[in-house]
Amino acid sequence: MPDVRIASPQGKWILLTTVLGSSMAMLDSTVVNVALPRIGRDLDAQLAALQWTVNAYMLTLAGLILLGGSLGDHYGRRKVFVIGVVWFASASLLCGLAPNAGVLIAARALQGVGGALLTPGSLALIQASFHPDDRGRAVGLWSGFGGIGAAVGPFLGGWLVDGPGWRWVFLLNVPLALLCAPIAVRHVPESADGRSHGRFDVLGAVLGALTLAFLTYALIEAHEGSMVVVVSAVAGVAAGIAFVYVEKRSPDPMMPLDIFASRQFTAVNLVTLCVYAAFGGFFFLTALELQVAVGWSALAAGTALLPTTAMMLLFSARSGALADRIGPRIPLTVGPLLCAAGMLLMLRVGPGASYLADVLPALLVLGAGMVTLVAPLTSTVLGSVDTARAGLASGINNAAARAAGLIAVAALPLLAGMGPEAYRSATAFDDAFHKAMLICAGVLVAGSATAFATVRSLPPDCRRPECRTHGSITAPPLEGERARKRIG
Repeated sequence: MPDVRIASPQGKWILLTTVLGSSMAMLDSTVVNVALPRIGRDLDAQLAALQWTVNAYMLTLAGLILLGGSLGDHYGRRKVFVIGVVWFASASLLCGLAPNAGVLIAARALQGVGGALLTPGSLALIQASFHPDDRGRAVGLWSGFGGIGAAVGPFLGGWLVDGPGWRWVFLLNVPLALLCAPIAVRHVPESADGRSHGRFDVLGAVLGALTLAFLTYALIEAHEGSMVVVVSAVAGVAAGIAFVYVEKRSPDPMMPLDIFASRQFTAVNLVTLCVYAAFGGFFFLTALELQVAVGWSALAAGTALLPTTAMMLLFSARSGALADRIGPRIPLTVGPLLCAAGMLLMLRVGPGASYLADVLPALLVLGAGMVTLVAPLTSTVLGSVDTARAGLASGINNAAARAAGLIAVAALPLLAGMGPEAYRSATAFDDAFHKAMLICAGVLVAGSATAFATVRSLPPDCRRPECRTHGSITAPPLEGERARKRIG
């Protein structure tokens, strides 16, 4: 039975190190978009290289995050968390020193591996360390501070880009890791699942990552129309079929397919794919639009994006409480429609746009939609499966959201007609951005229709703080229920 109290010195150290670790990964997912135009100019990179700068990280993170959680359960959550922190910081250092786009993209892929190791362990360490009476408050504090980190991320990224330079967006992780890792080794108790058998679905993880990699390459490079693109697309489909086959036959699958026997779970994951695909494409392109077409500095563009995460941080708990009373169907139907309306309002944004008249109204409507849907989405995922599988269900939902963002960043520029040099021309980028916002709005309407047609009320199953106090815009919160039940 874990017995660390939150008021004790050890409890405060545990909170500090887990907040630092999760903040590294969360900050990285929000600050890099703001730096992309400057990265492109400094490294003389085409739009495809900027897409890969984002997607290389999401690719390895989405493909390996379920495996990362299993490794922590077996080998020790603190050990895997510390390895993830050190790995993430080392890859960040390589990103900051990258002499060209190719090295930066490779380093970003390595960063994603570190993120897959540390992200599941951050919450699991809290669940496994604190006394049951203090666990809820500890998770709430962890979620709140993490949300603050996500909210200030774009502002911090813009300040770094305009000040010391875009490389410090990555180099900032190094001192954070130098503080985080020693605290974890000294003050965080080790924990593991004694019933873990040590068999890991490595083949499933590799096939899942290859599926995403091949399809992403085909989408990003599709404008070339070469045979390599065709082969990549076919290979992606083949890898996806092989992944399903392996997961169906494996005795210990990373993603047991029988969990999709729950129609509610399947339906909510379809809604997740629509919602987070639109979010991923929106935040990738908007950070570029505000700098390339509107002409703002990186700092101004980053600051402009603050309202969405701030609204999620401040109001998600109230939205979750409302969803508990009225059920998830209405929030999951209305939320995506509000987000779609926000993206349609972005059609007013272009050269000479005013923040108060054009940008802020769109972001406020978008933020209201995100607040409305995120907590009910998470609670419905957890309520759609047996309690013993809540951790698995949350992990699959989190990975699905990240994969949706990955595909959106790859596909949207293609669908909107952006050429390799589009981000160097204000007019060309603005025209394509408006087409992309229409596509994102359409995807959100599809998600809303899916929720209305398929989601039904279930007994509320997510009254824990990590489902509500949530500031990340890239994926739903990871639920640490497996660790909590096995150790608590």
